[in-house]
Amino acid sequence: MKTVYLWLIRLVSLLNLWRPKKKIVYLMSFGNNVNFIKQLAQSLPQQTQIIVLYREEAEAAATDLAAFGLETIQFDDNLYFATQLIPVIMGAKIIFCDNYYAFLGGLVHSSRTKIVQLWHAAGAIKKFGWEDPITNRRSNSDKRRFQQVYNQFNEYIVGSEAMGSVFENSYHEPSSKMQLLGYPRSDRYLNQTWIQNSRERVYYIAPELKNKRVILYAPTYRENKSVQLPKGVSEALTVDPDAIVVIKLHPLLRKHEHELQRQNTAQIRFYHQLSTSELLTVTDTLITDYSSVAFDYSLLKIAKSIIFYMFDFDSYQQNPGIQDDFLSWLPSKPVKTLAELKAAILSRQETDFNKFNEKWNTYNDGQATGRVVRRYVKYVTKNNRKNKES
Repeated sequence: MKTVYLWLIRLVSLLNLWRPKKKIVYLMSFGNNVNFIKQLAQSLPQQTQIIVLYREEAEAAATDLAAFGLETIQFDDNLYFATQLIPVIMGAKIIFCDNYYAFLGGLVHSSRTKIVQLWHAAGAIKKFGWEDPITNRRSNSDKRRFQQVYNQFNEYIVGSEAMGSVFENSYHEPSSKMQLLGYPRSDRYLNQTWIQNSRERVYYIAPELKNKRVILYAPTYRENKSVQLPKGVSEALTVDPDAIVVIKLHPLLRKHEHELQRQNTAQIRFYHQLSTSELLTVTDTLITDYSSVAFDYSLLKIAKSIIFYMFDFDSYQQNPGIQDDFLSWLPSKPVKTLAELKAAILSRQETDFNKFNEKWNTYNDGQATGRVVRRYVKYVTKNNRKNKES
């Protein structure tokens, strides 16, 4: 079925190859680049339209962008997308992507269209792409299909040479495609106005967090829906009687929320109306595992400590895999048992993020949005000039 769908994408894109390249298309699965999209829209030459095609999970960000005046269209991989939205994409000068989009493997585009990967995470603890052990066990046709998607990207925006190397190894892409500009989404963590506004919003919704030690537990996405959190994890998380524990579970782990809250309702809180990014601004201790949230938290000047609680380390190392050298650069030693987790929480040991940030957040300096906007506005302007002269 996937092969048939990609052939349909290929056919429709071939039939629309002639379309004038006048638009910017942003493919959005994550709502963390709204400010970049707005600044790009304001900086582009007149008559250059931005169209945002978004997945359902990014609906809130799409609503914000629609209120700003941009055209937004929800999409999924279906017949409507292939026949009605591929022609829209074929009219793009630049296609920005914030994720892996399988349909790109069938897209036929001209050299006048640039496809840019603007990844949703600043660093990587877990493996993906060719580095994922499962990939080698996939069929040859699957492997070809994956690489066809990877090869479509003309440029990768990265915030460090380390992240560039991850893409080189994970996608088998050359270093020449890596653009060391920094991730626009990272600027907020160095923007005092955004930080202050976020803190005010958090305290308005959750005033009980003010003047308390806030422990945020934010484990990563897991494809395995049957994953079980260790029995007794709530007691371990609440070992400090003076702290409030805020839990942000991925939707695939939400089934555990009632169990965790039932075990200790006084100290454990859930705030679905607050984003993880907002909660980071009041967090004293972040507890995570393989999540990229660690790379965001480390940028905040108020960040105090981080604990990597990897209770399923052995199985996770097998699938999807963990970066081979992660122990050499992780800012604190991972803990695997509930006893170690309790001890780490009670120790209140502060984390030194300097070397970690030097490696992974090299160009995430608060000015990334400006650099990325300037690069692609320059590209569009130069492209417009060529079209007028031809």
